[in-house]
Amino acid sequence: MFTYISESIEELKNNVSLPPRAESTNLMVIVAVFSIVFALATWGVDTVFGRVIQFYFNNIIN
Repeated sequence: MFTYISESIEELKNNVSLPPRAESTNLMVIVAVFSIVFALATWGVDTVFGRVIQFYFNNIIN
């Protein structure tokens, strides 16, 4: 286990390169916007299904 961790750290130090700060910022903004849009879409679908189920139980069952 110790060997695996030390080799992983060495690989991170020697073989992994981080993108420039500007590119990281742009990607972060894209991820944030996508997350907000996806959350709103999920909320919308949940709201529609909730109202359909509520309508079904209030009007069709009774």
